[in-house]
Amino acid sequence: MEPSGGGRKERPKPREPAARLEKAKQKSAQTELKQRQRAEIYALNRVMTELEQQQFDSFCKQMQGSGE
Repeated sequence: MEPSGGGRKERPKPREPAARLEKAKQKSAQTELKQRQRAEIYALNRVMTELEQQQFDSFCKQMQGSGE
């Protein structure tokens, strides 16, 4: 038997409101960052897709011109 009171776990002390507020701010900032990065990635993907299509169209016209 343990003299320390058995298998009971000590509960962690409740956080101070300031620490909880800071953690919430950090989580909010992290979420905003992820959303902004995702929007930037989608915008970049759209631009790259358009560029790829333009280059493909140009290539097709070039191939049609040399094939005649």
